[in-house]
Amino acid sequence: MKRLALAFFSTVAFAAAPVAAETIAITGGKVVIGDGSAPIDGGTVIIRNDRVVAAGRNVTIPADARRVDASGKWVTPGIFAGFSRIGLVEVGAVGQTNDRNASGSDFSASLDVQYSINPFASPMAVNRAAGITRAVVSPTAGESIFGGFGAIVDLGQDERAITKAQAFQFVELGETGHAKAGGSRAAAHILFRSLLNEARTYARSPSAFDSDLLKASDAKALLPVINGSVRLLAHVESANDILKVLDLRKDFPALKLVLVGVNEGWRVANHIAAARVPVIASALSDLPYGFENLAATQSNIGRMKAAGVNVAIGMINDRDAHQPRYTMQYAGNLVALTKIPRASGLSWDAAFAAISSKPAEIMGMGAQLGSLKAGRKGDVVIWTGDPLELSTQVESVYIDGVEQSLSNRQQKLRERYRNPTPGNLPKAYDR
Repeated sequence: MKRLALAFFSTVAFAAAPVAAETIAITGGKVVIGDGSAPIDGGTVIIRNDRVVAAGRNVTIPADARRVDASGKWVTPGIFAGFSRIGLVEVGAVGQTNDRNASGSDFSASLDVQYSINPFASPMAVNRAAGITRAVVSPTAGESIFGGFGAIVDLGQDERAITKAQAFQFVELGETGHAKAGGSRAAAHILFRSLLNEARTYARSPSAFDSDLLKASDAKALLPVINGSVRLLAHVESANDILKVLDLRKDFPALKLVLVGVNEGWRVANHIAAARVPVIASALSDLPYGFENLAATQSNIGRMKAAGVNVAIGMINDRDAHQPRYTMQYAGNLVALTKIPRASGLSWDAAFAAISSKPAEIMGMGAQLGSLKAGRKGDVVIWTGDPLELSTQVESVYIDGVEQSLSNRQQKLRERYRNPTPGNLPKAYDR
């Protein structure tokens, strides 16, 4: 895969080094734990080093804590982007800055985005300033239906972005997967089964492995998928395709499936719930922009949750490399849907959990990330108001207990051109 970090973007994204972690008491705010419970007025959050120690009412404040007054503000866990390509793309039209996939490579499942994620990319700082602190980062599929390993990252202003490498494997099993497999669902599913069976063959005798379908490194990469030690994120949209993917566990019972996209999930929500397969769903898909999305509705997530599906919000193929910050708006839209007759949305508490604790839980990181429960990572955001309202601004962001700079390229461009004045050179060249 390609990698190119532009010096200009690096300078902007890392304008200042973060200070060391410390003991911090954030007091007086409306505290949102992020687990689906109601906000707590006049709450306190204690962070010691990189962890949350306590959050709620009547919390004892350590004597050595630096106090931060959040009176009149909201205090929440950092937003967890449930599906993104952040850090893989700087400029979409410039191939040297685009690491979504390796379409010219002979490898597939063994590709690993941890080597492509660029912590200096400008979208990192932009989304951090909007309250995003962690993200699922996935490759797209190249020549094969398998895209490779994805990762969990933090958006902190240091150079160590990877929270968990090889956190999951990504596979296309909707219309995109059908096209890559030869143009039909039959081809995609026989290819999927064949590749996993080839991986089983590799496991029996790695030294003797010889396959026309799969390189040895790709076969090795699929072994933890087969045994369930690594999650398989399957992109699928139509109700029919969802059912076919759920059936894969008859042949591969250990698969730890997570469905991504799932625009027609509401049509088969009872089947998804019965299979106990979690979903990272697109929240703003309400138009039939393809045949696999003919039954798309913005009520999809609300209907799935009502049926008992464990669902979080993600943004697959929806400006996912640059705008995970739209996540809060999408969650707010689902709250608004509860006020529309015959529409299905989410309560405020459930909507916020869908962008904080739910994606963390679905990705197996719920004991470490996604909420303000004791022992979780110190990812905390202070907001001027309700974080699901568009008018609300971010006041402070902490990642791993360290307060982060909110400076970013967009902010600097805004200030540069807010009050333009004549000069000898364009402002871009005026230092």
